[in-house]
Amino acid sequence: MNEPQQNLWQFMSGESDKLLNQTFQHLGLTFISLFLAVAVGLPLGIFIARKRKLSGSVLAVAGVLQTIPSIALLGFMIPLLGIGAKPAIVALLIYALLPIIRNTYTGIVGISEEVKEAAIAMGMSKMQVLFKVELPLAMPVILAGIRTATVINVGVATLASYIAAGGLGEFIFGGISLNNTNMILAGAIPAALLAIILDAVLAAIQKMNVKKFRKLLYIFPVIFLLLGGFYLLPKAYGGSLTAGFTPEFMGRQDGDLGLKAIYGLKIHTIVISDAVMYQAAYEKELDVISGYSTDGRLKAFNLTILKDDKGIFPPYYAAPIVRVKALRKFPELEGVLNLLAGKITDSIMTDLNYRTDYLHQTPERVAKDFLMGCGLYKSAKGGKKGVIRIGSKIFGEQYILAEMYRMLILGNTDYEVATKTGLGGTKICFDALMNDQIDFYPEYTGTGLLVLLKPDPKMAKKIAHDKDGTYQYVSEQFLQQFNIRWLKPIGFNNSYALMMRQKQSKDLDVNSITTLQQYLDKN
Repeated sequence: MNEPQQNLWQFMSGESDKLLNQTFQHLGLTFISLFLAVAVGLPLGIFIARKRKLSGSVLAVAGVLQTIPSIALLGFMIPLLGIGAKPAIVALLIYALLPIIRNTYTGIVGISEEVKEAAIAMGMSKMQVLFKVELPLAMPVILAGIRTATVINVGVATLASYIAAGGLGEFIFGGISLNNTNMILAGAIPAALLAIILDAVLAAIQKMNVKKFRKLLYIFPVIFLLLGGFYLLPKAYGGSLTAGFTPEFMGRQDGDLGLKAIYGLKIHTIVISDAVMYQAAYEKELDVISGYSTDGRLKAFNLTILKDDKGIFPPYYAAPIVRVKALRKFPELEGVLNLLAGKITDSIMTDLNYRTDYLHQTPERVAKDFLMGCGLYKSAKGGKKGVIRIGSKIFGEQYILAEMYRMLILGNTDYEVATKTGLGGTKICFDALMNDQIDFYPEYTGTGLLVLLKPDPKMAKKIAHDKDGTYQYVSEQFLQQFNIRWLKPIGFNNSYALMMRQKQSKDLDVNSITTLQQYLDKN
């Protein structure tokens, strides 16, 4: 039995506290970076207005920096500044520089030479000409640049959640991972409103007469710093520990929702990409993270799994799920996919994940080495009997499994293969399967049960911890409801887990989720 679907207003009302915190964070990131951009861009614009030969080079560099894709720029910042607010603020500062420098330069250069000469003839010094003549006359153009930079920053700041800097992007990324339109809109609508409101406020300031504007100019830095302080406000009410959870984990009953309902876990939480989450824990930016029990980064980053003593994380069989139409179209497919059945144990999968996640070996190499070791690898036949489309989610284990299946199909059949890996979270992969965009992908029985089928809570509780019972139930229901087959399990079990650094876990005497909550209650 599925729960009744929430409308947007109900969702936003239910998440109002979190939405308010993320809005504060978003404002803070925007104005801290904007304050720094004005502090850098305004003097630089004045400088190149004086040294015009350098204007082309400076503006070109600022322009090139702004053309770097925002997600790539954040990625470049991580090795230099780690994760969190620092790389996000630097990236936003870089994006805001061009309109501020360019408009400052244009505004000053556009002032008539006669006006400047008149000011000098009255006995003004160069500094007096700048502050009493040039800047006041150029201010409407400069403010237009600041308006543009503000709107850019509000939009780009949504990506800050990718590196655990918070903001409204947490809702947007979570909604994309879960294919939840309400969650996406809960982040997108406030971000759009912020951009509109701030642009309107700056437009009103831009139209002020010079006397009013001069009075306001003295309190501008204070306003920027106060608004920047909003970033720290949610943290003032956080707990002694900080958790980092992936977007999908945040929206699942066998994830954050279950932790709150069953354990009553109350911990300051930020949404973060799986790609940087483990590194963040290792660098002590995060204290607790969500992860997978077979993840190779457990060993790489000296993490320990907290015991799930109330059993909210059921064990998951991994198995390929295939459209029945695809099995009919490609009659050899089922037999080939089942060649992997029972071949990968928990320890083997952990080792394979370690090689991709930490040693940075390619999934193709890891998959080929494993298949050769099992005697399953064969050279591609190069057949042309049709194209099988393989999908995967967006983490290392799925890439490895997709590569194994690709090699098995190419080596044992005359079919061609097209891979569509890294599709995102569960809902996106499953929707791609249902909409005939892919023919199969590796899935987990617990995910099929709790995320895709969503049975009556009593039924879910009854079978969730019976691995074989869960596999049988999802097999029957998927065939009946979706016309999709679960093939034989690959062999390993996977489940969600909460993790801490081993040393921290020992120092705090926290070795289970219950003792984690007890520690948080005392601190």
